[in-house]
Amino acid sequence: MAMTSERVLGKRVVPAARRRVRLSPFERSRRRMLLPFLAPSLLIYLFIMVVPTLFTLWLSFNKWAGSGPMTFVGGENYVRMFRDPVFKSSFVNTFLIVFGVGAGVFLVSFGLTMLLQDMVGRKFVRAVIFFPTLVPGIVISILWGFLFDAEGLVNKVLMAIGVDSPPQWLATGNAFKTIMIGLVWLSSGGYTVIFMAAADRIPRMYYEVAELDGANSFQRFRYVTAPMMWDVVGVCMVLWIVGALKVFEFLLTFSGATGQLPSTELWNFSMYSYATAFSSEGEAGFGIASACAILLLLLTVILTVLVRRVTQRRDAIDY
Repeated sequence: MAMTSERVLGKRVVPAARRRVRLSPFERSRRRMLLPFLAPSLLIYLFIMVVPTLFTLWLSFNKWAGSGPMTFVGGENYVRMFRDPVFKSSFVNTFLIVFGVGAGVFLVSFGLTMLLQDMVGRKFVRAVIFFPTLVPGIVISILWGFLFDAEGLVNKVLMAIGVDSPPQWLATGNAFKTIMIGLVWLSSGGYTVIFMAAADRIPRMYYEVAELDGANSFQRFRYVTAPMMWDVVGVCMVLWIVGALKVFEFLLTFSGATGQLPSTELWNFSMYSYATAFSSEGEAGFGIASACAILLLLLTVILTVLVRRVTQRRDAIDY
């Protein structure tokens, strides 16, 4: 017989889900202090991140030159942006950096991790390959431009070994490829250090068993190292996507003359947004620049979620 409340020996039994848990005085005071401690960080995050993002979203639906009144235009900024051929080439270049350069960075990082894992003096080598990450990208881009100049060190070395007509690395057709090579060189060292740190945590007994089974260096990396540091690889992929979508100073410094922007064939999303907002020719278009920034934010979120889904492992390996 169903009853609204159960009784045992004449006493009402309260279900466990409805019982109020009695907290200790310390726990109650700790919970009361939670909001005062979090409030400063939440306010800072609100005014630095949330409010500017919402303002950028609102600005993307308006026409504004940076001063004076705004004119609401709805989705016109997005339509003009998608019809712009410069935006289309910037879209392609952005994805070439994210996926093309990303593939090169992770292949080089995996290769260096495999080679340096059992190398004598690997701590010193790890510090050397990590050095480009410590130097600001703007400095590396200037150095890269001098190295690949028509009379730079790279062409002199090629001519010294018998190449009569070395490539024009900074020519219009080759400049973006040279930039991609530079980004691979700039980023590979940092990810290699992260992968090597993850590999150092793997117990040596797994490698000893693999050696007893006759596994070579590549097989040990494929069947032992890579599966056991896969979670770290997934996090690094997310970090790479977030950073690659925002590449800016390397493009500006490497390929732009003094006081000028680089050729539109070398632009990515960040460069397109900057050039549109601070146009040296005509009226500044903060509305279109904001629309590009919102699209960049959406791409970052979508690609991050996709990468996390792809790299997520159901059979986690604990060690």
